[in-house]
Amino acid sequence: MNTLLLHCRPGFENEVCAEISEHAAHQQVAGYAKAKPSSAYAEFICTEADGAERLMGAVRFNRLIFPRQWARGSFVELPESDRISVLLAHLADVPTCGSLWLEVLDTNDGKELSNFCKKFEAPLRKALAKAGKLVEDPHKPRLLLTFLSGRQVFLGLAEANNSAQWPMGIPRLKFPREAPSRSTLKLEEAWHTFIPREQWDERLSGDMTGVDLGAAPGGWTYQLVRRGMLVTAIDNGPMAESLMDTGLVQHLMVDGFTYKPRQTVDWMVCDIVEKPARSAALLETWIGEGLCREAVVNLKLPMKQRYAEVRRLLQRLEDAFAARKIRVSIACKQLYHDREEVTCHLRRLGK
Repeated sequence: MNTLLLHCRPGFENEVCAEISEHAAHQQVAGYAKAKPSSAYAEFICTEADGAERLMGAVRFNRLIFPRQWARGSFVELPESDRISVLLAHLADVPTCGSLWLEVLDTNDGKELSNFCKKFEAPLRKALAKAGKLVEDPHKPRLLLTFLSGRQVFLGLAEANNSAQWPMGIPRLKFPREAPSRSTLKLEEAWHTFIPREQWDERLSGDMTGVDLGAAPGGWTYQLVRRGMLVTAIDNGPMAESLMDTGLVQHLMVDGFTYKPRQTVDWMVCDIVEKPARSAALLETWIGEGLCREAVVNLKLPMKQRYAEVRRLLQRLEDAFAARKIRVSIACKQLYHDREEVTCHLRRLGK
């Protein structure tokens, strides 16, 4: 099991290769990354037998930016029939697993394989349990089977607490019909990704205040209002009447890059289409000057050197906060509902 398989958004395979190669070099895990364009996955081939396990043990999955899911393992060729026997044979030397996920890639071929996986899962699960290879135990590794076709599967393992929260890293969020735009799902997914669910009542409570920069028509404002917050929406464009009717939204038609609140707010959110360096500077100001306690901001990515640009901007933020001598938690992820962008979450720690 010396191969690391990493799911991603189609078109971002090179970014995954660059990112995992950097981590491997830092951890002194020898190997090389490879990927096919628009395949929705990348591989990191370790040249040492325990390389993939060591790399996964040294890197926290939630600190990775572009991978949606990962697993260590190997590709297995399957026959037309009796696939389960072949899988059991390959699992002979694999420890008992605590859960099972059948996954596909985020491609059209992957979508077509979903029905096959649904039908195949029940008999496979039964056979694995009978063979003593599967028990319900969150402390044991998760068995991840990524099907590239009905004849080829990546048989992988990952720790349940160091891999994606959802199969393939894709949350199943329902678009609220009353929301003004589908962009609302970006902020909802960000909260699921960056804030533990048990902390929502504390950190996303109805007695809080928020500012939405570039708010119109109100997709992100909707999420804040949904939690009962008082929101200042900043945009020269019109806001949805349904949001204004709640009485929780104040709409100011001013420049989102120059506006500053009179007192500290709990949340600042921003999905303005702008160069990523300018959006990062906005984050530096709002968190660094104490204008907000937490922020979610999308960084629109350049056409080339996307991983390098994101790392440069994150390092710039870290250096800026260190110079101010303030502690800030910084997380960054390309979410499922993102497109040519990544989502950053920052939280000011301490006083």
